[in-house]
Amino acid sequence: MAGGGLRIERTGPDGTVARVTLARPVVHNAFDATLIATLRTTFAALAREGPTQLRAVVLAGDGASFCAGADIDWMRAALALDTEGNEQDAMAMADMFEALDTCPVPLIARVHGAALGGGMGLCAVSDIVIAESGARFGFTETRLGILPSVISPFVIAKIGETHARALFPGGRRFDATRAARIGLVHEIVEGEAALDAAVEAAVADALAAGPTAARAAKAIVREVRGLGHGSAKWHTARVIARQRTSQEAQEGFRAFMEKRRPAWAPDPDET
Repeated sequence: MAGGGLRIERTGPDGTVARVTLARPVVHNAFDATLIATLRTTFAALAREGPTQLRAVVLAGDGASFCAGADIDWMRAALALDTEGNEQDAMAMADMFEALDTCPVPLIARVHGAALGGGMGLCAVSDIVIAESGARFGFTETRLGILPSVISPFVIAKIGETHARALFPGGRRFDATRAARIGLVHEIVEGEAALDAAVEAAVADALAAGPTAARAAKAIVREVRGLGHGSAKWHTARVIARQRTSQEAQEGFRAFMEKRRPAWAPDPDET
């Protein structure tokens, strides 16, 4: 599948791994209205797939960069819009980031080259961010006279207010080491081959987990956000009770006791 600045491939057991690649290498995979709309509809469609159909998503970029933010021509067009038009434009991007943030399965970002502006938003909504050591990052919007507004809820949830306050206003670029230190990146590797290997290891981890358990484990992070202690206690108790009585949990326990792979786990020799 391809189109709208995006390429989509299915791999893994029965095609349960979706590989979503930003395919605008000439402009360093920068966002325009078409790419934003395509990403939103793609992830909305993926969210409708069941646990046996979709178990992991890998997000990557073609060419020299992961994602360099907003396309210059798209930004130039926005200058001609009035406030209402710009609000609609921004809401479309917010909806896109929300679609990625609520992806029901582990979302793994493969980051190389540059992740700037909106590209930082993609890192923020990804569950696992693996970066090549030479990758560069930055909330560079203020150097264009704008600000990282739409991505801010997702970024602040990921790196915290203290790092956002230090990095948002000045727009300075920084390296993968600092990105890891603030919690934006989870693993740094040397070279593209090592980057691919680390991504595949993360995919293998996702496939080793029970399909419904992995989804519930990801969902619980969002569900307990903002809950008081009492509400969180009851909610988490109900969630684990429901999962413990599932056929998946029964199979997982039997497999552990019988020292075998559970039915959902692929044979390592086949992957």
